[in-house]
Amino acid sequence: MQLTDGDVVLVTGGASGLGAATVESVLAAGARAVIVDLPQAIAGVERDERVIGVAADVRDEDEVQAAVDRAREVGAVRVVVNCAGVATPGRIIGKQGLLALEDFRQVVDINLVGTFNVLRLAAAAMLDNDPLDGDRGLIVMTASVAAYDGQIGQAAYAASKGGIAALTISAARDLADKQIRVMTIAPGVMETPMMAGLPEKARTTLEALVPHPARLGRPSEYAQLVGQLIANPLLNGEVIRLDGALRMPPR
Repeated sequence: MQLTDGDVVLVTGGASGLGAATVESVLAAGARAVIVDLPQAIAGVERDERVIGVAADVRDEDEVQAAVDRAREVGAVRVVVNCAGVATPGRIIGKQGLLALEDFRQVVDINLVGTFNVLRLAAAAMLDNDPLDGDRGLIVMTASVAAYDGQIGQAAYAASKGGIAALTISAARDLADKQIRVMTIAPGVMETPMMAGLPEKARTTLEALVPHPARLGRPSEYAQLVGQLIANPLLNGEVIRLDGALRMPPR
């Protein structure tokens, strides 16, 4: 698809990190952006009429529907990029005892159930679009290399991201007759706000794990891949690792 000023890209978690880089890329490509994030994150994201901020919890059906409705007021919702998520760590049996079931449930609820909630409501909105270059829309989900290489303390996170990876082909097949594509990006270690607080030694250790290029991934590289997914109509139903050939060790 070739996006225009009348097209909207809705980005969850769009106020920072991978989502913020995607928003900048969308604007540079000439489309409009609707940023969906938590209330404390959304303040100040609106710069002009091409960027709209909507506060919503991805787990909440009514709030996400309101965000999608707001996006439709701006233009045709052509692309949705799901970047909202958490990475709360915790061993199944750690020094503090068993991993609380509620802690596990919350990570899966935000990362997996939240992503599915956005996917289904956005897909329904895309049905009203006239096909553009053969597509009514594209939905991009964000998994992680943890879906395949979950480390110690990542049980909840790995399960949630593995669910997104497994959802990809099924969702793409479900929506194929609607001319809606579904793709997933599985990033490795990226330069996000979560990584920014790491000590230099920890950062250096992580960089050394990446075969080539031996560094953290850049949010702009995630955004670049989103642009390539938009442009290539044959990309559908697949998970693409964005990790420099990284395979994570147990810890």
